[in-house]
Amino acid sequence: MVKCPVSQLDRTFAALVDPTRRAILARLELEPGLSISEIARPLPLKLPAVMKHLDVLSDAGLVARTKRGRTVSVELVAAPMEEAMAWLRRYERFWSASLDRLAGFVENPDD
Repeated sequence: MVKCPVSQLDRTFAALVDPTRRAILARLELEPGLSISEIARPLPLKLPAVMKHLDVLSDAGLVARTKRGRTVSVELVAAPMEEAMAWLRRYERFWSASLDRLAGFVENPDD
């Protein structure tokens, strides 16, 4: 089997596929600079599992960690998602046309 290098886009989508990681990112958008324990508190996971999710997000460049004393704070980094959005926009015309046809059908079912 041929191994292809993993691109930034691949790492971004791989990180975003998990609902827990998406929830962490959504929370960091609303509450920047949370500590790891604050991120873990509402999640139904043990701290080591949260740390693994943060490692994936960090490897994808979606979060940055800062250490002050014994506290590690986590910030959202949105730049990798911009590349993913640009990639998705290239294919927007495919689903936009389908949604337009669906809207037309719903609005005028007799046509």
